[in-house]
Amino acid sequence: MQDHTNDPVWKQVIAGSQMLLVAFGALVLMPLITGMDPNVALFTAGIGTLIFHLVTGGQIPIFLASSFAFIAPVIASKGKFGMAETLGGLMAAGILYMILSGAVRLRGTGFVTRLLPPVVIAPVIMSIGLGLAPVAVHMASGRTGDGAAVLVPYDTAIWIAMASLLVTIVMSVWATGFLRLLPILFGVITGYILSAFAGIVDLTPIREAPWLAMPDFVAPAFSWGAILFMIPVALAPAIEHIGDIITIGSVTRKNYLDKPGLHRTLLGDGLATSAAAAFGGPPNTTYSEVTGAVVLTRNFNPKIMWWAAIVAVILAFVGKFGAALQTIPVPVMGGILCLLFGSIAVVGLNTLIRNQVDLSESRNLVIVAVTLVFGIGGMVIGHLEGIALSAVIAILLNLLLPGSREAWGKAIYEQKAD
Repeated sequence: MQDHTNDPVWKQVIAGSQMLLVAFGALVLMPLITGMDPNVALFTAGIGTLIFHLVTGGQIPIFLASSFAFIAPVIASKGKFGMAETLGGLMAAGILYMILSGAVRLRGTGFVTRLLPPVVIAPVIMSIGLGLAPVAVHMASGRTGDGAAVLVPYDTAIWIAMASLLVTIVMSVWATGFLRLLPILFGVITGYILSAFAGIVDLTPIREAPWLAMPDFVAPAFSWGAILFMIPVALAPAIEHIGDIITIGSVTRKNYLDKPGLHRTLLGDGLATSAAAAFGGPPNTTYSEVTGAVVLTRNFNPKIMWWAAIVAVILAFVGKFGAALQTIPVPVMGGILCLLFGSIAVVGLNTLIRNQVDLSESRNLVIVAVTLVFGIGGMVIGHLEGIALSAVIAILLNLLLPGSREAWGKAIYEQKAD
């Protein structure tokens, strides 16, 4: 194993920039879909990553950035409560991570895995992906995410969207080496070039934007409605977090659950998410793309992630950079999202398969069936609806229904959705 810990600073900066490039496509896509400022997302990804490394003692080569699991809840909450109160709910979701961190420290990791077994988490993850399917189709067809307005004529939008999707698929399946880690970036670039030829790219915002500009920070506001709506959504990413930590540990051949400890990694993730919401950014999660880059480069030095975070913070203050991101046409994002949202659902399905959840058992069938319908159908009970409600219902059904409870297998920890 090659030792990179004593590499000169300039090499660490280059390696860190490379890691940021790998994470970049997914990092900015989430805020662009939800109406957040991508420059703020860059800033909060950088700050969140630095917070995580501070809490964990800088021992894990991990990068934190925008979580796709929160896209549907953020869109729904933004329409119902407004962006400020949605951010307050996201801060509360980060606090839930901190509470889970304390529970893990007191009672061990078994507490979390018993509360959130595969039969609970899998249908919630599937609901997140499948519930977002209409958003992807609307955008690929040239409409807004909710389908309310046409932004690009359908005939133009659909071929651009499909070309972006095709390039993303080709890069995901056939590309080799480092290029295989950048399918989203290549898909966006291809779609952007085709959109420019089709005359649907407006470069005016880039020309008018200053080179240096403060990101559009938004302060959170707090209401019980938004908090109760958002907190349950954090349960699925919380269990995925455990999988990330075990996966990167298997790569570096270290047990991060013991040192620095799962309670510290959960605390770092929670503080990063709450800090991101405090500035108006999306909640953070650890990125499997970056873990893939660590595997490929064999560079296990955590300091490279510090430099990735610093570069992200610097880019956040480049006004023209953020303006360029916001000129990406809707069909480009829609085409790529057809793959990404489906991939989230497949992670949930794979969770059931790899942990051998027996769906012929009535209790398991009931939990999965009800959770999927509530989550995808957008069921509303009180302040809870959609994904948030489905997560609560899945947990309650698992605790209350008689019969043997499914256990986590090691295989699930290899899975991750951003």
